[in-house]
Amino acid sequence: MTAVPTDRPADQPADRPADPTASQPTVGSAKSPMVIAERVHKKFGLNEVLKGVDLTIDRGEVVVMIGPSGSGKSTFLRCINHLERVDAGRIWVDGQVVGYEQRGHHLHELSERAIARQRAHIGMVFQHFNLFPHMTVLDNLIEAPRRVFGADREEVTARAEVLLGKVGLRDKIKAYPRHLSGGQQQRVAIARALCLQPSLMLFDEPTSALDPELVGDVLAVMKDLAASGMTMAVVTHEMGFARDVADRVVFFDSGVIVESGPPDQVILNPQHERTRVFLRAVR
Repeated sequence: MTAVPTDRPADQPADRPADPTASQPTVGSAKSPMVIAERVHKKFGLNEVLKGVDLTIDRGEVVVMIGPSGSGKSTFLRCINHLERVDAGRIWVDGQVVGYEQRGHHLHELSERAIARQRAHIGMVFQHFNLFPHMTVLDNLIEAPRRVFGADREEVTARAEVLLGKVGLRDKIKAYPRHLSGGQQQRVAIARALCLQPSLMLFDEPTSALDPELVGDVLAVMKDLAASGMTMAVVTHEMGFARDVADRVVFFDSGVIVESGPPDQVILNPQHERTRVFLRAVR
């Protein structure tokens, strides 16, 4: 499904006629980018958090987003899977415009069920683990595949066991979240997102709520995931991870992308003064 991107003010309904003269990226092919964001705007009240963000993420690419608090990077990440509705612009993931479909010359927001199915192909890991406290580790992993896709319990259980092995928690399969450390819970959260077999993984400050001694285990899982070829967008303040793993680092400030490029360029030799000020503060 494709749609023409439409810029609209925040009070314009989502089903306005699409602009037939607007540029349309090539989407949906194996060689096209996994993510295409065009002129993305987002307001909360009078606060314009995103001010026309353009970004593409290629298949298999690891993009790390850095910047000061309030710069818009986490909001942009949430827009990618329609947890936040954009006020203008459009985002495509794997060939589909996120959150909407085009019928004739109009764009219509998808139903909640359709949006949930779309999100199932976009794994997301948050600052806080968001595990179901009343479910075992195994049940946390298999709940969404069974509920969203009607997956066979035996099949998805086998998949969950493999994933728990990959994150080093195979022995915790019957444990409840309260019995796990923060780092272990975050690794379960990563395995849970992967159990849906997503084509894209989003990470929003996945280590910020962890004690320092637990950060390394989570970053190691993320490094292994990147090495496997997973497309990843990561918001983080872990500069070491960005240097070692990112294909590209994107610096956000005041709702715009100020600088973007390879880690050696953006982190070690930034070209913009705002980037240099930020990096001095976090080192």
